[in-house]
Amino acid sequence: MFGPQNLQLAEDVVQDTLLKAFNTWKINGLPQNPSAWLFTVARNKAIDVLRQQKRQNEVSKNLTPLLQSEYSLVPTVQELVNTNSIDDDQLRMMFVCCHPSLSTEAQVSLILRTLCGFSVTEIAKAFVTGYDTIEKRLTRARQSFRENNVQFELPAATELHSRLDNVLLAIYLLFNEGYNSTQHEDLIRKDLMHEAMQLCELIVRSSFVDSSNTHALLSLICFTASRNEARIDANGNILVLKKQDRTKWNRTLIEKAIHHLELSAEGESVSKYQLEAGIAYEHARATTYEQTNWQNILRCYDLMCKFYSSPVVELNRAIVISEISGPAEGIKAIEAISNLSALQKYYLLPATLGEMHGQLHHYDIANQYFAEAISLTKSAAEKKLLQQKMNG
Repeated sequence: MFGPQNLQLAEDVVQDTLLKAFNTWKINGLPQNPSAWLFTVARNKAIDVLRQQKRQNEVSKNLTPLLQSEYSLVPTVQELVNTNSIDDDQLRMMFVCCHPSLSTEAQVSLILRTLCGFSVTEIAKAFVTGYDTIEKRLTRARQSFRENNVQFELPAATELHSRLDNVLLAIYLLFNEGYNSTQHEDLIRKDLMHEAMQLCELIVRSSFVDSSNTHALLSLICFTASRNEARIDANGNILVLKKQDRTKWNRTLIEKAIHHLELSAEGESVSKYQLEAGIAYEHARATTYEQTNWQNILRCYDLMCKFYSSPVVELNRAIVISEISGPAEGIKAIEAISNLSALQKYYLLPATLGEMHGQLHHYDIANQYFAEAISLTKSAAEKKLLQQKMNG
C-alpha cells in the first residue's frame, strides 16, 4: 500500500502494532486469534497513517486513487490486508528489492531485513561482515528507493531473469540462517527452512523465468533439510556429520532433492547451487561417513573455486583435503586461502583450525583456536560444542 519508496512508513506501522500487542497482551492475555488481532490493528493504523499523509500531501501522489479517496480508503485497505496472496506478494517484493539502482549486497540485505525478518546481526553473519556495514547498506538502499520512486510492481519479464540470481541468493541465505541460527534459542529454525523451500517452489512454478538454478537451489535445500532430525541429540548437543544416525535422515526429502537436481541439469551452465547440491548428494548416498566419496566432493569444490571462488569456499575445500590427505595438508590449504583476512570474524575458521590441530595432538594450539571461535559465535549450541572440544 505504501510502496517501496515509503518503506519506513510501512515498518513504523508494523512496529507500532507489535508494541501495542506487547503492552495489551501483557495485561489482557493472548487474544483468541493473535494473527487476526495483529492484522486488524495494523490495518487500522495503516488507515490512520494514510489519512494523515494524505492531508500532508507527502505520499498521496504515489498511492492508488482508491486509497486517495476517503470513500474507498477503508474497504480498499481491508481488501489489501485481508488478501490471501501474501506469499505471491512476498515473492514479487523480492524481485522489486533487486532494483538495478542497488548493489547486489544492498539488494539481498534489503530482502533479508524487510521480507525475511532478519536482524542486522544475522545479515552481518550471512555476509561475513560487520554490523555497521549492514546498517549503512540498508540506509542507502531505502534512500535509493525514495530517490528513484520505486513502485511495488513486478518488473517486466525481460528484467526478471537478470534479477533472479539475487533473489535466489536471498533465499539461500534465508535457508542458511534456518539451518544454523545466529541468535535464536534453537539452532535449527525449521520455519525459515520451510519458507525458503516454499519461495523456491513459487519460482519453479512460475512461467516467467528459467527455473534451472532454482531447481538446483531447491535440491540443495531438500538435501540439507533431510538431516534435521539427526543433527541434535536428546540433550540438545550438536551432532556433527560424522556422528549422525543416518537412518534418521528423511528419505522423502532426499528423493525430492534428487528429482530437482536432475531437473536442474536441463540448464545451459553449471551453477553454484548445482555444485553444492552435488556435494550434498554425495553425503546423502553414502550409507556411512567412512563411505563418503571425498574425491567426488573435492572435484565439486575445485569447480566452485574455479567459477565461484570465495574464502568460505576455499575453507570448505581445505576441510575436504584434510579428509583425504590428513589434517597437516588441510592446514596448509587454509594458509594458502586467497584473501584469508576476510575470514577474520568467521568463527568456522578458528573452529576448523582447532579441529585439525587437535587431530595432530597440538592440544594447546587447538584450545586457543576453539576459544577464539567461541568468542566469534553468538549461538549457544555452537559455544557448547566448541567448549566440549576444548574439554575433550
